[in-house]
Amino acid sequence: MFKFLRKHPPKDSEERGQLKKELFGYRRCLDHGFPSKPSCMAYDPKLKLLAVGTKTGRIKILGAPGVEWSVELRSDVSVNQLFFLPEQGRLLSLCSDNTVYLWEINQKGEKSVLEQKREYTFSVDESRMKGISVCCLTNNCEQLLIGTEIGNIYILDLNSFKLLDQIIYQDVVMQNVPDDFKVNPGAVEALAVHPTDPDKFLIGYNRGLIVLWDNEASNADQTYNSTQQLESLSWHRNGTEFMSAHNDGSYIIWSSTNSAEPKDPALTPYGPFPCKAISKIDWKTAKLDPFIIFAGGMPRASYGDRHTVTIMQGANNIHTVLDFTSKVVDFITISRADEAEDDMEMDEPHTLVVLAEEELVLIDLETQGWPSFALPYLNSLHCSPITCSQHVSNVPDNLWQKIADAGQAQNKNLSSREWPINGGKIAGAESLTKDLLLTGHEDGTVRFWDASSTSMSLLYKLSTASLFNVEIHGDHNSGEVEEEWPPFRKVGNYDPYSDDPRLGIQKIALCPLSETLVVAGTAGQVVVMRAERDDRELEVSSTTVSVVSDRDGFVWKGHEALGKREGEVTFPAGFQPVAVMQISPPAACTALAFHSEWQLVAAGTAHGFGLFDYAQKKEVTSRCTLNPDDLTGTSDTPISRRKSFKKSLRESFRRLRRRRSERRKAEEKTKEQKKGDDKSEGIEEKASPIKTSPPASPESRPVERQVEARNPEDSISSMVRCLYFATTYISDVSNTTSSLWVGTNGGHVYIYTVTVPQEKRSENEVAAVLAKEIKLRHKAPVMSIAVVDGRTKILPDPLEVQHARAKEPQGNNHSVVICSEEQLKIFTLPHLKAKWKYKITAVNGSRIRKVAFINFRSRSDDNYSECNIACLNNQGELSVYSVSTLRQQLEASCLRREDINGISSFTFSKNGQGFYLQSASEYARVTLSARCATEPTCSLELKEGMRVVVEDEPEPETQEAAQTEGNTETEAAQTSGGDNAEGLNDSVLNDSQANTTMEGEITQDSVQIMQHTEEVSTSTETTRTASVQETTTTVISGDNLENSTVTTTVTESSQQVTSSGDAPITGNNEENKVPTPETQIIEKTEEELTKLKISDEDEALNKKRGLENTAEIQATVTAS
Repeated sequence: MFKFLRKHPPKDSEERGQLKKELFGYRRCLDHGFPSKPSCMAYDPKLKLLAVGTKTGRIKILGAPGVEWSVELRSDVSVNQLFFLPEQGRLLSLCSDNTVYLWEINQKGEKSVLEQKREYTFSVDESRMKGISVCCLTNNCEQLLIGTEIGNIYILDLNSFKLLDQIIYQDVVMQNVPDDFKVNPGAVEALAVHPTDPDKFLIGYNRGLIVLWDNEASNADQTYNSTQQLESLSWHRNGTEFMSAHNDGSYIIWSSTNSAEPKDPALTPYGPFPCKAISKIDWKTAKLDPFIIFAGGMPRASYGDRHTVTIMQGANNIHTVLDFTSKVVDFITISRADEAEDDMEMDEPHTLVVLAEEELVLIDLETQGWPSFALPYLNSLHCSPITCSQHVSNVPDNLWQKIADAGQAQNKNLSSREWPINGGKIAGAESLTKDLLLTGHEDGTVRFWDASSTSMSLLYKLSTASLFNVEIHGDHNSGEVEEEWPPFRKVGNYDPYSDDPRLGIQKIALCPLSETLVVAGTAGQVVVMRAERDDRELEVSSTTVSVVSDRDGFVWKGHEALGKREGEVTFPAGFQPVAVMQISPPAACTALAFHSEWQLVAAGTAHGFGLFDYAQKKEVTSRCTLNPDDLTGTSDTPISRRKSFKKSLRESFRRLRRRRSERRKAEEKTKEQKKGDDKSEGIEEKASPIKTSPPASPESRPVERQVEARNPEDSISSMVRCLYFATTYISDVSNTTSSLWVGTNGGHVYIYTVTVPQEKRSENEVAAVLAKEIKLRHKAPVMSIAVVDGRTKILPDPLEVQHARAKEPQGNNHSVVICSEEQLKIFTLPHLKAKWKYKITAVNGSRIRKVAFINFRSRSDDNYSECNIACLNNQGELSVYSVSTLRQQLEASCLRREDINGISSFTFSKNGQGFYLQSASEYARVTLSARCATEPTCSLELKEGMRVVVEDEPEPETQEAAQTEGNTETEAAQTSGGDNAEGLNDSVLNDSQANTTMEGEITQDSVQIMQHTEEVSTSTETTRTASVQETTTTVISGDNLENSTVTTTVTESSQQVTSSGDAPITGNNEENKVPTPETQIIEKTEEELTKLKISDEDEALNKKRGLENTAEIQATVTAS
């Protein structure tokens, strides 16, 4: 009985079910970092909002820090271009499938959302459209000019969201061009609207032809011809001249009134040698001197691989080339004139926004030297590839201020101006706690990010390279920068290169109460650091801890350890080193734990682990976890377990023989079963009716599956996977003991008792003795270990009880939770008897990849909380289990099983949230807690009358219903949610779909009736004709009309005129339903059927029988 209860804990009650809703709830919150694969951007100078589109179909709008909206299209659609409708809170997006979407920022209850309002998809007809090459918004923001690859220009009316009948054909444009220029100009490469005359705009064709088109007169006003391929156009503010950029790295200034020759000859800034194309150019006026800003144009031979944006300012010859480490996607110049309410004579640009493939950079054009801005969001988290991360909740104010001050000292060369993109308002309250997200990187740096709110900004950057004797190179692009021409300047933070791969950070652990940070690296280095306010000169001491010293014949063929820097080194304010432990052999650290109160740190590798006292800077103990017969370190790779090439070949052949023999045995068994079945069938026909039970079907097998034994050769069983410090009952129930728990990849757990001196800590030595061992039968890797007290609470972290952040552990009935890849198991302490067990791999075949012990708080009751186990498996599923009974509390799908990087990078927080890399540059934030969720709460205020009301349901066009005895096509206008009206042809229906109604009987169907039925019936005039159909459907919907409208559609020879003069609406019943919140669907009652009853004597019925094709009767009643 007790065994049964131990395996099957009591089921949850109804109260527990309600409590789970208050505690748990999975949802995705938001994204942090830089969007992956950006493709375009747009800026609203009035509302000060920035929009970024990506090749994966995502759109993100950002304003002030904390203000953001995002939407995601289909993953196979790329956002090619974005356009803000200034001061309207609307955005146009052109996608790769030739679809234009209209987005609006609207308030939905307490949330402000970005929702789709309109959509227009261009025809697939190749004669009409052959791909969109460029778009341009008119000055009044009522039309979108669309240039195509075949040279035609279409105009999309943004009020009706339909293409206008007016099409600017390339042939028509070429008719007004002089004979000398009449060659095929190619695709439309650029469009630029005249700044002062809204009826005129420039059309730039690919092969260099530029036409100033007068749209009102439908005539070419001026024609300009250049010998080089055109790339971009830009108007001067006064509209008297413009600039064209070309693919040979040159730009030309033209007069808008004289097209005979350029105003100035073509200028190649970085000539005379061949140069790359200038992909975009911008011409802005200022009080001092005008700005000319362009992307590209570098000399092909010397700097053709550079990604640059050049800024030139007038006669003073201020010239700077911004050098980026990734390709420039687009740039925008923000000007005072665009933001001002009144007209200004000059543009007065103040900020340059550059969108590169891997980062966003803003340049301050008003400050001398044109410094960069510090980014409050869209930071490149992957400046160097991320290797590990840790979330720290509720950071004390003292430590937070130290980190912030150290970070500000690092940003002295950045702009001191306020962030210029500051649109929108934050609606919610600020976070009550200060949270950090620490990321370790391949170049040996640790970055501290403010994860308290929706916008994750960089607080502080810590580099460990200065501790070691490593040759630190400058910026990889700075070698040629010293030359006088071109005047390069390295900008941006993205730097994918590493000086030494051994510097990579593998594990991070921060104790916020003691202000101590421990980082472990790829070459076995473990650095203990503390936060300081002042600069100091220190000589760092390093202690070597050998974990395989007792192994005879061990040879390490991996990388060497990092050399220590000799002498005193100056360390700036921030985290400064206290001690360095170097593990030998210098393999990558796989596990890390430290106890700030005991001043001990433990680190594990693939060979074993070492315990280090950083107060006395000496080794306490170490252990090699390798098998006696195994020499792992002799191979070139640290994860190879093969002893020799001969052995590997021998084992491979043995496996093949084993599989063949097993396959033969299985085939023989199936043949025998078939013979037995045939014999039994013959016996059943002749013998008694008693039948033997059939073999069990696959569905009747037990849920638990057999887990195959792990081959020790297939994994590194010696690898240390987890380390854990705890004060609990190890030897007896009367006294607690300080302990260290070590879990390996082979399911082995070592328990050490640690004796820490209470007095004279710097003199008396720390001792550690192996007390007990646990060997899991399934030999799965041990992922995590935690000790639970009598209240089923996880033991508090060091110093939390002293700082009143947690209560002291209660009760002497402690238990330990051991989480392996395949199961969760609870043992009693100190006897280590199994109490509860939950098999994960045996039930659903998944394996645990990440584990955390989380304190979940109730959403409604602030005083209730409970500790649970949160797991992420290799299928990308998140689950929560109770610590007391290991019963599953929640399961949710979070990632795709193919997303290995996302699963391996997942990090839990203590309050139930999680972070994972959804791309190399972007963290996704999710929550398992119903109480704790970080989501954007923002709003956008618009001036009255700025947003033109776009009717979601435009009135159908008036059409005449032809009355003929034959077939008549009846078009129905279907409007729903701002979609375009489409014609529906219902003139042809098969006779097999119509059941002739006899003797007034009508087939019962669903009827949609709204609350204003009486008003509808009194405000309509219906003309009934001589056609009848067996099915009648009445649809009553709300429309934006003052008078209610009843529209009844009968067969082809019917016509109905409403009181408001609207045309009939026909079509399929399902297609013509206009969903409104007031619509209700009810069944027809007998009273309604009698009203609609039609007798057999009706002449119209006799006439109807002669028709070959019939249509369905639909009555559509529309009311406001």
